[in-house]
Amino acid sequence: MRLKVTIANAASAAMLMAITMAPAALAGEDAFHAGAVIADYGQVATVDADAAIPADTKFKIAFDIKTAGDAGEVNRAINSAARFLNMHAEAGVDPADISLALVVHGGAVHDVAKPADGAENPNTALIAALADKRVKFYVCGQSAAYYDIGNDDLLPGVEMALSAMTMHALLQQEGYTLNPF
Repeated sequence: MRLKVTIANAASAAMLMAITMAPAALAGEDAFHAGAVIADYGQVATVDADAAIPADTKFKIAFDIKTAGDAGEVNRAINSAARFLNMHAEAGVDPADISLALVVHGGAVHDVAKPADGAENPNTALIAALADKRVKFYVCGQSAAYYDIGNDDLLPGVEMALSAMTMHALLQQEGYTLNPF
């Protein structure tokens, strides 16, 4: 016996899947809450993890940020650094044992600079909150030069580096690992 699939049947099946799966996907967002280290950013979900984090863990993580955030919105990659701090603190890691460095290049350099038109940068408060928790920000000088961004154009707490490549090499020599997210 051959099963005859029509466009109407396929559309009905797709609609049924969308209806039955949508509530589960939306329900997951409710699991996220403010973190203890940076309450306004980097929401986290409590996880009953099987992979334990040893009590003496010390993190030194470099984030590579090259994609600019959506206009008027916080850069999601920068927000990930806040989430990293919050979720590991919730999991029992002392925030003093977490060292983060964000290496910003490409179009993302605009997210750590004062806008030329005098508008508000939506990342300003997040960067200040992260810098207050010892998170380091380094801008690729090559990308900054390409976009005509100078040292005085950078937000407080953001430093100019020769290049992203140089900064990653230096951070690796200091024991930082690269976060692929």
